[in-house]
Amino acid sequence: MIRLEKRPQPSQLWTYLTPVLAVVVTMVLGGVLFAFMGKAPLEAIRTIFWDPIFGEFAFYYRPELLKKAAPLILIAIGLSFGFRAGIWNIGAEGQYIIGAICGAGVALAFYPTEARWLIFPLMIVAGILGGLIWALIPALLKVYFRTNEILVSLMLVYVAEVLIKAFSVGLMRNPEGMGFPGSRNLRQYPAAANLELIANTGIHWGVITAVFAVIVAQVFFARHQFGFNVRLAGQSPRAATFAGVDPSRLVIICMCISGGLAGLAGLYEVAGPSGQILGSFPAYYGFTAIIVAFLGRLNPIGILLAGLLLALTYIGGDAASSSMNLPAAAIQVFQGMLLFSLLSLDVLTNYRIRLKKAQVA
Repeated sequence: MIRLEKRPQPSQLWTYLTPVLAVVVTMVLGGVLFAFMGKAPLEAIRTIFWDPIFGEFAFYYRPELLKKAAPLILIAIGLSFGFRAGIWNIGAEGQYIIGAICGAGVALAFYPTEARWLIFPLMIVAGILGGLIWALIPALLKVYFRTNEILVSLMLVYVAEVLIKAFSVGLMRNPEGMGFPGSRNLRQYPAAANLELIANTGIHWGVITAVFAVIVAQVFFARHQFGFNVRLAGQSPRAATFAGVDPSRLVIICMCISGGLAGLAGLYEVAGPSGQILGSFPAYYGFTAIIVAFLGRLNPIGILLAGLLLALTYIGGDAASSSMNLPAAAIQVFQGMLLFSLLSLDVLTNYRIRLKKAQVA
């Protein structure tokens, strides 16, 4: 018989080993999925994970890898503060969208002014405030009315999606766009464009900010009192209360951090790779960032590596779609497999498997 025996303490070895095993298991399960779809499993896995970095067209895909990874890392870093404290902000997707709307709104309000020294910093502030305020709604409702932040933040995602579609055909629609939905292209507006800082590298201000966020978060978690309070609240809320941690204040701060960084990611995306407010604004970064956060073990360095890995699935998925006619939805299923594999294997962190002979009656 196989039974699970609870460990006295969580295993440090399995804590860091399960994400690696989850990736391997996902590759195997993904291969089975691709085989059922009539695709060559090994070729599909190679196209997704190998070709974008080492393949013939790697020179094109590598810069895109950084552009895709930056918003995932930024959002996941923000989520890690709340998740570590037991505060579950599932609505980062909505905060990301609202940050994009607010940042683009500032740029379009100043159009065609060319004072980049003024406009782009204001866009950054607006993006942060937009995401922060959107995250503050579930935070305040939780603190004052004891609502569930998971449900409220998730429902606000759908409100944000409705808003961006409405703005793309209404207030922000390009007056020179011949009636088509979508705002002006900010990439063609020098004062508001978040273009590559070094040509053909993929490095823009979003990438720089993501790396900076990783460093700051690492310092906070390792060296700062606030990081200690976050960890303590997540591990033992009662002990945190005795230590003087105000749970309501912690909820508001953690939600503001995650919302602000998600909004900032949305601003960098709309001013850079995406370029405009549109109903089909690049979606699911906020949801994929949840996978990034847990795959990275809520550790800033781990999140950096996990963000690059998930970005690789986006880039490799596009390559597989074009070269193998692989449906885009298959890549989303693949990412979902990664999360479920991680959650399944995570049992081994707190439990060990014991084999026991069955007793014969």
